Amino acid sequence: MAIADQTTTTRLTLDLWHPNCWAIEATDQTDGGVLAHAIYTSPTAEGESHQKVQGLFTAFGDDEAEVDQLLAAIQESEHSGDLSELQERFGRERNAPGNVVREFFVEYDPSDMVCPTLLKHGFVHSAPVRIEDGREEWQVCFVNDRTEVQDALESVRKEAGAEVAINSITTAENGGGTERDQRLDTLTTQQRRVFEHAREAGYYEWPRETTTRELASDLDVSKTTMLEHLRKAEAKLLDP
Repeated sequence: MAIADQTTTTRLTLDLWHPNCWAIEATDQTDGGVLAHAIYTSPTAEGESHQKVQGLFTAFGDDEAEVDQLLAAIQESEHSGDLSELQERFGRERNAPGNVVREFFVEYDPSDMVCPTLLKHGFVHSAPVRIEDGREEWQVCFVNDRTEVQDALESVRKEAGAEVAINSITTAENGGGTERDQRLDTLTTQQRRVFEHAREAGYYEWPRETTTRELASDLDVSKTTMLEHLRKAEAKLLDP
């Protein structure tokens, strides 16, 4: 695989679905979401081939009940193996979204992974994978020329049986995401939806161009619910 000139970097956000994924199945059935951090090879007896891999993940949600339901759905999936929850929780240190975060290890079949196919075609993930609503969000760097992105993605679709769409693509001098982008990634789906709508509707302009009652009506939620999501989003974004 040829390597492109690394003085510039093509960065993409991919919206992805692929078959036989316990995380996609579980988040499609429940609220909450999963962050995928790292994959380890499970121990096997000497001379045996590796049948399973073990990964470190964070489950997140708005409350404990939401996370409980999500973990139960993961355990019930035919595509997941043993799940063990960490007693010491450090999801906040990983900037996990959600009001409740719980980290866990789970075993699963490596043949169900889409990461090797992405890597094979030049897509190197640069952040934890975020899974919500039955879809995966991949932040990746493309190591070849930007003109080859579409052909590479088509190869991923065919080989992995995947659905892949580009949510964003930029080519710039090497560098990471902005601090604002990193903070936005800590919001839950609902918190980000409410905050972005408030910003676009002029809630933060002076004078304000909308009211909290109007925002709640736009989003078809109660004013109390809207304010709860908005205040929690603001707290995360404004924390030093």
